Amino acid sequence: MNYKSLAYDLRKDTLDIIMSGGGGHIGGDMSEMEILVALYLAGQMNVSPENADDPNRDRFVLSKGHAVEAYYAVLAKAGFLDIDEVKEKFSKFGSQYIGHPNNHLPGIEMNSGSLGHGLPVSVGMALAGKMDGRDYRVYTLLGDGEFAEGSNWEALESGAMYGLDNLCAIIDRNHLQISGNTEDVMAHEKLAAKVAAFNWNVIDIEDANDLDQVTAALEEAKQCKGKPSFIIANTVKGCGSPVMENKASWHHHVPTPEEYDQIVKDLESRKEALQDA
Repeated sequence: MNYKSLAYDLRKDTLDIIMSGGGGHIGGDMSEMEILVALYLAGQMNVSPENADDPNRDRFVLSKGHAVEAYYAVLAKAGFLDIDEVKEKFSKFGSQYIGHPNNHLPGIEMNSGSLGHGLPVSVGMALAGKMDGRDYRVYTLLGDGEFAEGSNWEALESGAMYGLDNLCAIIDRNHLQISGNTEDVMAHEKLAAKVAAFNWNVIDIEDANDLDQVTAALEEAKQCKGKPSFIIANTVKGCGSPVMENKASWHHHVPTPEEYDQIVKDLESRKEALQDA
């Protein structure tokens, strides 16, 4: 399977989910897609509908829980959810497909979206695995806007103290949040050096919308022993179409019919380019 082009099919599914529900955090959905595809579909995580209750399954926490639409699309492709049902029921009254991860749904480990909680909880999951003698890995995906939360820095200290080499944190470094550029709101100057100072193994991906680079970083993290890994995933907010790329106004936005049509064309064009490469 061509997972690179699949990522653009899943962007189309994400777009349709948002259009159906009348809302969604489209910019962060599009920037995180290759990370989710690598984890759930390209073999980086040991988790599936068949082993969803296995104590040795790998765990994933979407700390930036507002970008749930892409997560639903990937979970559906992985067999946990039905994509047609997601599109039909997303953000509808009484639906379980709400605007943040809901652990009443198959494949979702925890309700998330209260920013700054995903990494601390993942430290706890990883520590529990060590205490229980399990060999599972824990992954969490954070937004760079949420990394201003102080609880993240406490979690960095704890993760290193307990030598949690079964933990991998990934930050979606797209440089934009709802208020604008992250560097204007709360700058992350010398982020790699700061995290490394907490004794984490830091891996910096130049282009985390390139699936090969994401996969290589995740493989590198698995080889690190004695300390947790932190992947700085440099991405493009709204990746997939110039209509929405690198625009803070698309943090939460429902496309107009005209914007929708153009985005679909752009997604198809990029998919075809990857298939021809």
